[in-house]
Amino acid sequence: MEKGTLVGLIICVVGVFASVILHGISPVFLFMEFGSIIVVVAGSLGATITSFPFEVTQNLGKIIGKVTKAPETPSAAETITTIVHLTNRARAEGLLALEEEAKKIEDPFFRKGLELAVDGTDPDALKKTLNSEIIAMKERHKLGIQWTEKAGIYAPTFGIIGAVFGLIGTMGHLSQPEKIGEGIAGAFVATFWGVFLANGVWLPFSNKLKQNSANEVAHKALIVEGVMAIQAGVSPRIVEEMLKSHVPPSQREEMDAASGKAAA
Repeated sequence: MEKGTLVGLIICVVGVFASVILHGISPVFLFMEFGSIIVVVAGSLGATITSFPFEVTQNLGKIIGKVTKAPETPSAAETITTIVHLTNRARAEGLLALEEEAKKIEDPFFRKGLELAVDGTDPDALKKTLNSEIIAMKERHKLGIQWTEKAGIYAPTFGIIGAVFGLIGTMGHLSQPEKIGEGIAGAFVATFWGVFLANGVWLPFSNKLKQNSANEVAHKALIVEGVMAIQAGVSPRIVEEMLKSHVPPSQREEMDAASGKAAA
């Protein structure tokens, strides 16, 4: 599991249930209120599924996988190193020399861009083609982001519905005062689960998906810039300095140090 997701979930769960215990509440009680859990989980999931075409829900496993798995996108520094290498070879031997190099690139987007450049595609058409793919990818990502976001919005609402049901049931036992306290406590369990699932799971998942999407878009934008520079025959040194703007200052220092060692 991706480290940030794992650490965040552990801290969230431990913090919440430690507070539950410190308040003198048995965690078992929260899990034994099946009526509350059912109305929150089934209600919020049902409402979310209704909000989207079913194909989106069918891909929920992939959506969750993108949150829990470490990103497969290579680092910007690695991609820049590859682009600079390709630029050097293209300047020395011409674009056609990159035809074999393109077949070795694992990233399909990068490989496609380089192959189009080698084939002599018009620069404007090349850039438009690659940017169209980025836009289409963002639209695909948006569905997963919106699905988890909606689940986070619906969960607290169904928690309130569950609390209302619990209070209605409690009011039906006013003639039995000994049951009123337990009934009210049980009613608020639904509210707890609704708020916890929203703020501890669904909304953080949605935000992680947004961040992952932004990172992937930024990486593809770097590739587009690099491929266009290779095709234009820009100096490798200029390409490297231009693309370094896509990485944090700490990584730039590491790249400079690596370049210095290589030159030595």
